[in-house]
Amino acid sequence: MKARKLTRRQAIATTSAGVVGTMLGFPFRSFGITGTLQQKKLAINGGEKVHAGSWPTWPYWDQSAEEGILDMFRSGRWWLGNGEHVTEFEKRYAEMMGAKRCLATASGTTALITALQVLGVDAGDEVLVSPYTFIATYNVIFSHKALPVFVDSDPETFLLDPKKIEERITDRTVAIVPVHIYGLPVDMDSVNRTAKSHNLKVIEDACQAWLAEYRGKRAGTLGDLGCFSFQNSKHLPAGEGGAILGNDDDIMDRCHAYHNCGRPYGNMPKIAGNPHNGMNYRMQQSQALILMSQMKRIEKDNDVRLANALYLDRKLKEIPGIVPYKPADGATRAVYHLYPFRYIKEEFNNIPKNIFIRALSAEGIPCGSGYGKQNKDGLIEEVLTSKGYKRIFSESRLKLWREQNELPGNDLLCDQAVTFYQSVLLGSRSDMDDIVNAITKIYENRNTLV
Repeated sequence: MKARKLTRRQAIATTSAGVVGTMLGFPFRSFGITGTLQQKKLAINGGEKVHAGSWPTWPYWDQSAEEGILDMFRSGRWWLGNGEHVTEFEKRYAEMMGAKRCLATASGTTALITALQVLGVDAGDEVLVSPYTFIATYNVIFSHKALPVFVDSDPETFLLDPKKIEERITDRTVAIVPVHIYGLPVDMDSVNRTAKSHNLKVIEDACQAWLAEYRGKRAGTLGDLGCFSFQNSKHLPAGEGGAILGNDDDIMDRCHAYHNCGRPYGNMPKIAGNPHNGMNYRMQQSQALILMSQMKRIEKDNDVRLANALYLDRKLKEIPGIVPYKPADGATRAVYHLYPFRYIKEEFNNIPKNIFIRALSAEGIPCGSGYGKQNKDGLIEEVLTSKGYKRIFSESRLKLWREQNELPGNDLLCDQAVTFYQSVLLGSRSDMDDIVNAITKIYENRNTLV
């Protein structure tokens, strides 16, 4: 009788780990292709862990940067007003990202605040935004006394579902904030097409998307403005810091004025003092020097992350119940601030995700659960019930907002998402095999988890 060919996923689902390793040459290095029961026992149940070594740490410090930073501190030229390093960083970052202009800011949050302000978001406006994001994305909308209107997520891409944008637009909608979360590019053609048809501004939250690409162009250069973060965990870290990219000189001049206490800049009329509305959101000289040092390694690091992420995609998709993220239409390069996949518990005997994460962590593989259902955060109700919002928005509008704040795609995504931090992807190919082996081991021993 002719032997039936099995896919690797089918093989794992129907055979033991040892047999699978023999059939497919798959490396079960830590617990062996013919390992004993003790070797195959899950670490959470007292067995040996798959990955016994360490993982790359982050951030990485380049000691060659120290001399220049000390020279700057000794000079006393520490702030933007009498130093050149922030300007130099802005030039370099704009060139690296393929944008005409860059404005360095104190943080990614202040970059978003500045972008919203300059593009005209005001009290009583509505801004469409992804719910699967860090809280700063919608907190900055609240800071303008505007209403963040969440567009449901596509669980497959982990991103805002562009097909759901149109139904959220009202006569108060003024902007869309697509979020390239985890460095995964949004379908910007669809976003921009909808925005153009309704005369809406597009502010890209690219705070986790340094060098990510959509149709060969860098994320953060595809809307009216793009915002970035350089917080300590980021691929381009400076402790804190942020940036705005833009191609319109008038808009970027106004961004500069707003972030620098309202002082005119560029082609703006030269009026003494502080004639414009503004805040102090300036980057410090020391941050710029750190960033220029870190820029030396970001492209090489991103290449390593991408190669390892694509390798994991190929291996993990063969394990029942493990579904790597699907790139959005037009996405040509993700940069993986976190590497995400979905855990389908029904394939693991309905073992809850938190137990799967604990079991995987016990095997020496650090992981997390991604973002929660932040559209239901208590801080949102705190804002909506404030006296200011009750003055600005009618009771019927806030009631409708609450009714529409049911996002089944985002709920499913939050229930299923599992993530690896970006520095894990800086590990070796052997480390990536350990990740695959550990998840396979958990699948093979799922009956022993309670």
